[in-house]
This record gives sequence, structure tokens and C-alpha cells, in this order.
Amino acid sequence: MTASSLSDSEYHQQTASLLAVIEAQMDRWLEQDVVDIDTHRTGGLLELAMPDGSKIVINTQPPLHEIWLAARAGGYHFRYEAGRWVDTRDGQEFFACLSHHLSLQAGRSLVVAPDVS
Repeated sequence: MTASSLSDSEYHQQTASLLAVIEAQMDRWLEQDVVDIDTHRTGGLLELAMPDGSKIVINTQPPLHEIWLAARAGGYHFRYEAGRWVDTRDGQEFFACLSHHLSLQAGRSLVVAPDVS
């Protein structure tokens, strides 16, 4: 795979939006008493502390124009292609991967969807 077609400013805009969507969903789930996932954000790193004590970490990688996701089951690298973040190995979409690992680590079905507005 080649580098993303995003400029540096577009990359930063896309990743800021992606992290904001995730934080907003975690806040909604907390408010609706669905699941208590604590979030901690430092710059381009977002840590999700799961109820069982495990973590999922989403980290921007500006030099590579990638997003990295680390979950209990492993690590994944995503690159922006054709309007979505896809895994550099198998082409899986970022939000599908995140939802899968959130569900595994929370022990219940959880779905995070991209902001399509």
C-alpha cells in the first residue's frame, strides 16, 4: 500500500474528527448507562479504559498518515483510502474493527459508527 493521498492538514482534520466521534460515543454510552468506558486523551492518543480493566488505545501516527489501534487481541494500522480508514493488512474498516474489539473486551455488542454528517 502507498501513503495516503491526504495532505498533512487534511490528515490532522480527519484524525481529530475520528477521535471526537469515538469520544462522543463513549460519552453517550455513559449517559445512557449502556457501558462505562473511561476515556483519556493526550494529543493524538486516545485511551479507552474498559470496565474489566483492559484498555484499547487509538493513536495517530502523523509521519505515516496512519491511525493505530491496540486492543487485547493485537495491534492494527489504518490508512485513509477512498473516504475511509482501512487496515493496511486486510482492508478492514476502522470503525468495524474498533466495534469488534470494544464488544469483545466489554462482553456485549457495541457499535461505533463514523460521523457521516
